[in-house]
Amino acid sequence: MDSLQDKPTLGIWLRILSGLLFTGMLVCIKAVSDDVPVGQSVFFRSLFALLPIMAFLMIRREFPGGLATRRPLGHALRSGLGAAAMFASFAAVALLPVAEATLLAQLTPVFMAVGGVLLLGERFSFYRAGAILLALAGMAVLVLPGLNASSESGLMTGYVLGALSALLTAGALLTVRRISRTETAASIAFYFILVSALAGLATLPLGWAALDTKALWLLVLSGLFGGAAHIAMTLALRYAEASRLAPFEYIALIWPVAADWVLFGIPVSSNFLLALPLMLSGVALAALEGRRFRQLLRR
Repeated sequence: MDSLQDKPTLGIWLRILSGLLFTGMLVCIKAVSDDVPVGQSVFFRSLFALLPIMAFLMIRREFPGGLATRRPLGHALRSGLGAAAMFASFAAVALLPVAEATLLAQLTPVFMAVGGVLLLGERFSFYRAGAILLALAGMAVLVLPGLNASSESGLMTGYVLGALSALLTAGALLTVRRISRTETAASIAFYFILVSALAGLATLPLGWAALDTKALWLLVLSGLFGGAAHIAMTLALRYAEASRLAPFEYIALIWPVAADWVLFGIPVSSNFLLALPLMLSGVALAALEGRRFRQLLRR
């Protein structure tokens, strides 16, 4: 086995770190969500995420040489889906507790398992069926009580946006699976961030908020946290297989629960606690299916 990949403990710690950084990003976005439009948040998050990502690529000597591409249309599709997912995610976190928005993001591997069957012709297996059923059960436990909530609460809109973000992210990652055969990780990350920044900037005519010092720093931090989280996750997947990292999704969800409680005064709901094991069990099955699929490819 490649020595770069034979460091599962390091991969696990990097996955835990990425969860903490990702939570920091969402906390910053939620903290300004009442005053700052989503497009403006997307722009600042993307712009300042370029700083750690470009520094990382320079250290690896992949900038600017690693940005060369043979599939510009593939990058356009991946980046467009990713940017749309970011808009939906930031809109969801404005309406939901950080923990619930993060839990809905965990649906991405399940949607990828479905997309692999529908779009890539992969076999519909027991693992995929189990992942879908568990994820649907978790969604029902989380969402159905919100059907009785008043429309002013925005819960259902938040749930729909959170699920939509996971669906769009799954589409973006399935595109990555196709283009990564010829494209570098550096180019995939760079063009996604660049397109997201431009998409956020395009909302300027719709009206942006005047930022005070606190809001400006929170938006800058959201970008730095987001870029660092991307790097940590990339390295985690380099050092450890996704199936080995899947159990640590539970740890990654500790941070948003703590953030809701300590920073926003939002206690964890019973619906969240009931949905958590169901949805993450579905994620684990989807990860196992992904591992089995990669083993078949190696053979």
